[in-house]
Amino acid sequence: MRTLLLTLAFLLIPVAGIAQPSDEGASTFTILHTNDLHGRHAPFEVTSEDATSQTGDPGGRPADTVFRRTGRIGGFGRQATVVDSIRQARGDDNTLLVNGGDTFADDLLGERTGGRAVIELMNALDYEFMALGNHDFDYGVDQTRTLQEVADFPMRGANVLLEGTGEPFGGDPTMVFEKNGLGVGLLAMSYHNTPWTAGAGMIRGLRYIGPVEAAKRHLPDLQDRSDVVVVVSHLGTAADRELAREVDGIDIIVGGHSHNHISSPKKVNGTWILEALSDGGVLGELRVTTNENGDVTDVNQKLHMLWTDQVEPDPALANMVDSLRAPHEDALEEVLTRVPEPVARDYKSESAFEALTGEIMIEETGAEVAFQPGIGYGVTIGPGPVTREDLYTLIPHPARLATVELTGAQILSVLEQSAMNLKPADRTRIVGGLVQTAGMSWTVDYTQPMGNRIRDVEVNGEPIEPTRFYDVATHSGMIQGTHRYEAFSQGRNLQQTNRMLNDLVEDYMRKHEQLEMPPLGKIRVIQDE
Repeated sequence: MRTLLLTLAFLLIPVAGIAQPSDEGASTFTILHTNDLHGRHAPFEVTSEDATSQTGDPGGRPADTVFRRTGRIGGFGRQATVVDSIRQARGDDNTLLVNGGDTFADDLLGERTGGRAVIELMNALDYEFMALGNHDFDYGVDQTRTLQEVADFPMRGANVLLEGTGEPFGGDPTMVFEKNGLGVGLLAMSYHNTPWTAGAGMIRGLRYIGPVEAAKRHLPDLQDRSDVVVVVSHLGTAADRELAREVDGIDIIVGGHSHNHISSPKKVNGTWILEALSDGGVLGELRVTTNENGDVTDVNQKLHMLWTDQVEPDPALANMVDSLRAPHEDALEEVLTRVPEPVARDYKSESAFEALTGEIMIEETGAEVAFQPGIGYGVTIGPGPVTREDLYTLIPHPARLATVELTGAQILSVLEQSAMNLKPADRTRIVGGLVQTAGMSWTVDYTQPMGNRIRDVEVNGEPIEPTRFYDVATHSGMIQGTHRYEAFSQGRNLQQTNRMLNDLVEDYMRKHEQLEMPPLGKIRVIQDE
């Protein structure tokens, strides 16, 4: 039905291109992949600086993890154009479309539909396999089960087990596809540190095991059934590398969680590792070449940047996006305020959005300082109007405002824990971003040993006093131990309110025709490399 339109659209993608096989006579197949959509279903505005939470971050992101220009990018309509064009060029029987997790939450439309809108779009695009990310449990285990029933493709995780039976959540985490005469075996791997990123109630009844242990359970059988073994992973790049080092026999790891822009796959212990940035702005195309024995001899990766001025949207998918948005359009597009300059979220350094939110929390509670976790999703807002949809890419889930009294020593322990979370001795234990604060200034120095990385800490211009109690504003996630922060639950005079943080920020924005941002420069990061 769409053949002519798609063929024409395919010819309009000169920048994206099509990955070419390295050996004309070899057997080849193609893996198309996305990861970390975070509910992003429509195009969004980016710059060559801070575009999403993990691009252009000065706190240690890879230098190429950026969008290289200003413009609008992404959306299922444009993804469909490129996917269908490649399928036409390669043949449906020679292509696979997979997703690396963190897929349907972290967006206001996702919040209002319980994630269903994104799953329905993925069904329309004929996704074939998905690894469950940590944020794919943000609506609770029961809703994830419901979405597994809605999905026309498996949503799995070999290392996410049911406490009662020890079986993988949702069923068999493996699947074998026949592609160009080859058995391509897929194994899904979820984020092993999810208990430190999700509320306990969201993952009740689940148990997470290490990816190496999970892989060793499932790989022997999968290898017997397959010619090529592919792990679809939401472990993060550091853990992907560790998995490749520790477990032989994995040909390819299609990654997620880290939001890395890996345009040239990295080879570790014979395993190719790749990832395609985040937020639906990029479609990865991996051309896999094998010899007559089914051994992978070469891979050729192309990242298709879905710029709206270079790729025409597929009409059917674009119309479907519009129809899914229509019942919620007033709520999504309501303008709350304006910002004169972009307001970014950064993951590993001081974040402008959290600086603003922290000041709002202090104003609301009268606290001296405010703490929020470093968050890895979200799209820069502004300049210009800020809609509810913009805000809810940054605070999509309800977290209750809380206050507590912490000693200076406990505050220092939180800062040290944040430094350890980002650069632990065991890189598979990386969890969360840099803790975000307001009302205080401090330096984290990664050249120093763990436990001695924090210095120059001041609260409202005065050196912190280890034995003094400070009034602290935070939220229920921090109280529950998000990112291994234990000090908040151990503080004095803990008060959890019924005031939701997203409602608080939304109300504040409504009261200000234009936001004035607090100055940055209160958190200094010294890198070790």
